Amino acid sequence: MRPVRSDTPQREAADPVRLRPARLRPVWLGVGLLTVLVAAVVGVSSGPVALPVSAVTAELLDLLPGVDLDSGLSERERALLVELRLPRVVLGLLVGGLLALAGGCYQGVFRNPLADPHLLGVAAGAGLGVTAVITLRRGAGTDVTAALPMATPLAAFVGAITAVIMTYVLASRGGGDRSPSTLVLAGVAVSAFLAAVQTFLMQRDADAIREIYSWLLGRLGTAGWRDVLLVLPYAVVTVVVMLLHRRDLDVLSVGDAEAAGLGLNPQRTRYVLAAAASLGTAAAVSVSGLIGFLGIIVPHTVRLLAGAGYRTILPLSMLFGGAFLVLADLLARTAAAPSEIPIGVVTAFLGAPFFILVLRTSTRMRL
Repeated sequence: MRPVRSDTPQREAADPVRLRPARLRPVWLGVGLLTVLVAAVVGVSSGPVALPVSAVTAELLDLLPGVDLDSGLSERERALLVELRLPRVVLGLLVGGLLALAGGCYQGVFRNPLADPHLLGVAAGAGLGVTAVITLRRGAGTDVTAALPMATPLAAFVGAITAVIMTYVLASRGGGDRSPSTLVLAGVAVSAFLAAVQTFLMQRDADAIREIYSWLLGRLGTAGWRDVLLVLPYAVVTVVVMLLHRRDLDVLSVGDAEAAGLGLNPQRTRYVLAAAASLGTAAAVSVSGLIGFLGIIVPHTVRLLAGAGYRTILPLSMLFGGAFLVLADLLARTAAAPSEIPIGVVTAFLGAPFFILVLRTSTRMRL
């Protein structure tokens, strides 16, 4: 009798289910949460008026229900902390987390290491939507954003989703393969076109140029909790959708045919995730302006340090992205004090060399 040869190794090699990426390790989750807490405390403690870290920590804990602590801060210092610095830090956590999360999601959806809200033209599309709202507000002589609070994020979302569709279609024309260089070139072309339309709108209303230009450079200036409350609902929807589908991104990474064989609808999943990423990007851009490279720096750093599975990449990108932007904003506020450097300049200065490194190694990376 001929010996029966086991084909278990072959089946295991061909079965993507057996090649599940590692789950998010508790130690990395703890590191991410600790980084967010440290960045938040440092962000609200530093500025033209320095506040003691111990007093700031006590005041932040005092804001929690059921906690009663005396921080020792004066009423003026408490108002500075709660009404000015804390909203700015929370907004930085939201914006940074959304942009990094969207970058990691786009890289999984397009299976492309260079996919990023800024490079895909999504940020430019959202910027065009916001520019249209600003010029409309000035042309109508009324504050459209006050009458319709959802006008700005809605216009940003329409512009963002239009841009990502244009980039995807342009990179796929003729049924060609969406290589990293092709996708980047398509994103550059779409961004240039949308920037031209945006410039046209700006030239039609010269009074809006200063406001739009300040917004284009990126900033986290806030006069209270209004911007935080505006972004929060969109952030919740984006985070919930992406984290619920993070395993689907791991399945998509083995190929559409294999993903379909495992019961996943690849096209529908891509539409849902691309829409969620665009919604998060649009909400972030509508209040912070154009902040580039965050969607490349953070997800790739997480991938190198903690693992390549999207069950790890997405939650950690959200945490580290928020902390990164808070610290970048702190650098923008203090590096040239008393003036303030646009935060988009800081992230571009840090992100451009990182992008060059990723571009050089993209052909050897496996998402």
